[in-house]
Amino acid sequence: MTNKLTIFTPTYNRAHLLPRLYKSLCEQTAMNFIWMIIDDGSTDGTAMIVEEWKREADFEIQYHYKENGGMHTAHNMAYAIIDTELNVCIDSDDQMPPGAVEKIINIWKANTNPQAAGIIGLDADLEGKVLGTPIPRDLKKGNLKDLYKKFGVTGDKKLVLRSELTKQYPAYPEYKKEKLVPLGILYLMIGNDYDFIYSNEVLCLVDYQEGGSSNTIQKQYFQSPRGFAYAKQVQKKYSHSAKEQITYSIHIGISSLITKDFSLMNQGPKIFLNWLFLPLAYLGFVYLKRKTK
Repeated sequence: MTNKLTIFTPTYNRAHLLPRLYKSLCEQTAMNFIWMIIDDGSTDGTAMIVEEWKREADFEIQYHYKENGGMHTAHNMAYAIIDTELNVCIDSDDQMPPGAVEKIINIWKANTNPQAAGIIGLDADLEGKVLGTPIPRDLKKGNLKDLYKKFGVTGDKKLVLRSELTKQYPAYPEYKKEKLVPLGILYLMIGNDYDFIYSNEVLCLVDYQEGGSSNTIQKQYFQSPRGFAYAKQVQKKYSHSAKEQITYSIHIGISSLITKDFSLMNQGPKIFLNWLFLPLAYLGFVYLKRKTK
């Protein structure tokens, strides 16, 4: 049976959590998938554990090691080497519920749009409670931004991507000494050009870790200001809201103040807004600096 889906997992020193994810993959009802582990410089014996799994698993496991560079650099590596039609990122602290792989493949088989970008499904907690709100049932296709902005949907959602498209858009930029570029900008760019299939199937069970990226976002702002500035430039480009564009300009100004590199102010669309709202950016900079101490 040809593998149609790659499940890729960026990981850094999560050998204590990966077995839970591995167990959930072993319990899937369909095994025509590849589990691709992108080891972002782990020093906790992850490679040895994975080698044992490769010998015993009923599905293909690929292991790729790289120097530590952050989540987005692991995504860059995965997208460059994935060769299945679909891919989905399942983080090292998450799991796939029983039947999730089969559901993804069946949803895709039923798809009548060859240009569909992929699938947007639901995330739930470990008890199965959906995060935020489900997708309105009368909506069949669209993008992630519209779900949040137009239809008031809340909570993290799980995106399955058509792998061909992930290779057509710019890779996440990799900045020296920075470990984060917000991942949503790729989904924004793809969703601007292609529709996703909406589904209310739960495709991922999440378990946010203390110290994980979801819980340390303000601190990471100061650790990766160029990455955040780039993300805000992209978001500003695709926004049609004056309020949003001003907000993104303020964030670009904050990143410029953190880095003391005001060339960031002259990048992206509507540069004049960056300079016009620099005073508000300074207030935001002071507030965030105090809050993260």
